[in-house]
Amino acid sequence: MTLYGDDPNPPSHGHTLRNVLRKVRRLHKGGSPRQQLLLLLTWLLLFFTAFRTLRYILASTSQPRLLCHAPTHERPHHVPAPKQPSAHDQESLLSTWKTLEAIYNAYPPRPLDLTLHHFDSLSEFPPLDAIKTHTKISLEDARASRESHSEVTKKLVPYPAQLFSGRGIVMLAGGKYTAFATTGLGMLREVGSELPVEVWFKDETEENDEWCKELTKEGMSCRRLSDYMDTELLVHGYQLKICSILFSSFERILFLDADNVPVRKPDGIFTSKSFTDTGVVMWPDYWKHTGSPLLPYTVGLSQESSEMLREDQTAESGQLAWDKKRHWKALCLAAYYNYYGPQHYYTMISQGWAGWGDKDTFLIALRALQQDFYMVPHRLKTLFVNGTSHGVGMLQADPTKTANYEPMFLHSNMIKWSIRGFLCVDCNNDPVDPIEKSALEDADSSINRHLQEHQRIFNLPDMEEMNIDPEPLIWRSFEHIACRGVWQNEGLCNRTRTHMEQTFGYEFQKSPLSPRVGGGDRICVKTI
Repeated sequence: MTLYGDDPNPPSHGHTLRNVLRKVRRLHKGGSPRQQLLLLLTWLLLFFTAFRTLRYILASTSQPRLLCHAPTHERPHHVPAPKQPSAHDQESLLSTWKTLEAIYNAYPPRPLDLTLHHFDSLSEFPPLDAIKTHTKISLEDARASRESHSEVTKKLVPYPAQLFSGRGIVMLAGGKYTAFATTGLGMLREVGSELPVEVWFKDETEENDEWCKELTKEGMSCRRLSDYMDTELLVHGYQLKICSILFSSFERILFLDADNVPVRKPDGIFTSKSFTDTGVVMWPDYWKHTGSPLLPYTVGLSQESSEMLREDQTAESGQLAWDKKRHWKALCLAAYYNYYGPQHYYTMISQGWAGWGDKDTFLIALRALQQDFYMVPHRLKTLFVNGTSHGVGMLQADPTKTANYEPMFLHSNMIKWSIRGFLCVDCNNDPVDPIEKSALEDADSSINRHLQEHQRIFNLPDMEEMNIDPEPLIWRSFEHIACRGVWQNEGLCNRTRTHMEQTFGYEFQKSPLSPRVGGGDRICVKTI
């Protein structure tokens, strides 16, 4: 039997089409008025859809100099979002923390109200004599701190292997840092990272349910520190970082600060020799160690007050790669330093010069336990606003490239990349997240002229020399936030797209099928 029955000479397509049209005409003539009206409306809808679709196709094909595609965030990917831990695992980790907390409470350092005095100048590195005598602590207190530290290192809990697995990125958000995190997380996908991500918040008051649902589609999940600890005991934001690393479900972690913008795909860090050989990768800061000479004594590195750390390079913890299985005890010891950070250790480690906070607690813990780590040998570079001497942030090197400096991370600790902070207009009365003045509104901002005149913020020759060009990708992340994400806003979206069109040559093709702001629109770039 043939497709058309027993007829060996099936009708042609033209003959078939004529038969269909003949039947439609008969229905049109013989049908009721209601049927005829419905048929007319159906034809009109078909013609309208065909016209819009044809115009959309012609717009794509009539400009051979444009390359158009869906935004990165709207393309299918295969990064599963990390699963929430089971009730059993959550209870086990909570028990682990309670045990650690009991140890920390039993053996505090002394004094617990170490007074922070800043040096006379924060722009010039303090002289050695000033470093030696800056922080006043008695030998009796130093001995007590040394004994407490020794007891803590002896009693640290063993690694709970059943609670952690895999590798991924950890980022801490919440409050004003959520706006920065949206940019950094967007850039992870823009540069092609396929790593799962956990985004941590202090508690549910800082979480945004709609954003968390959106993140799930990106292979990311939201977590809360308050599920494991009483966060009210933490008196400073610097203490939250170590907790997010400690509680993360990942065994191997790349921690990124919320204001850290990847400029290259970071996935290769976990398979790099620098990480597989040591289990920890750290990045350098600008300056040498300024801690108290009693610090080596209190953490068991020396038998008396010592200058042994004086020539050590301090660490910049805007990014940190850590294998918990190999360096669990050092992580727990760093948690001890942060538990008493604001009252004692932050001041002991920096003495109130630049860098007071958590950043060197990881390094000191590794040194105290004599564990290996890899410090990236390349000095960081400061990225400046195009045509000015104003800094944007710190460009940190790719640790997989040992021979030459190639940047991987832009820790934007000077200019924070937030689309609302850049282009929001009249947001000072926003009831949820007021902004006094955006950079577009603030004539004194170092990037005001660049936004007003649609100029690049980064100096393009500098980018070409380093073989990177992250700024257009950052603006693509901005465009997703302003036009397609849970914070979409029509005015903000229009200003973002105007800047992208006039600064980078982007064009946007409107989707004929979506009424939403930015919904389904394609991003186009000139291919010359």
